[in-house]
Amino acid sequence: MARVVLVRGVNVGGHRTFRPAALARKLKRLDVVNVGAAGTFVVRSSATRAELRAELARTLPFEAEVVICEGREFMRMVASDPFAGEPVRADVVRFVSFLSRRSRAAPTTPAAFPPRGTWLLRLLASEDRFVFGLYRRHMKVIGYLGALDRMFGVPVTTRNWNTVMAIARVLSVGS
Repeated sequence: MARVVLVRGVNVGGHRTFRPAALARKLKRLDVVNVGAAGTFVVRSSATRAELRAELARTLPFEAEVVICEGREFMRMVASDPFAGEPVRADVVRFVSFLSRRSRAAPTTPAAFPPRGTWLLRLLASEDRFVFGLYRRHMKVIGYLGALDRMFGVPVTTRNWNTVMAIARVLSVGS
């Protein structure tokens, strides 16, 4: 099955910018599909993780942290319906943070930040290398998302649920 590749911390605020669609074209031999503008790809070839990392390191114009998930692991996560029971609201974004590797320092969930008053970020649950949460559209949220690395003790990259569902659609078509 395919793999999901998430490049961390790119195309944000004008830093470490690149064109994901152009990268996907350069990696055409690996049957790479670009999903959005945040460095999210589905790789449908049978390339190993090491081969993927080497190709990305060679092709990206900068060094970057990369998270790779197996397609079936990803689809199991989506099928678990982690946001069941959470109402859809215009001012709240559902997200999944992907840990670069398993964490030994996972915080207790659920948790809210800030801990008092109106929450800006809520961690609902963590399962394996996936952390599910919600955040309000507010400038301070980026600081809380950035703190996830320290909380989990490993590099973390985050995608909103809409992007996750788009990845799932690409994986479903390729199966």
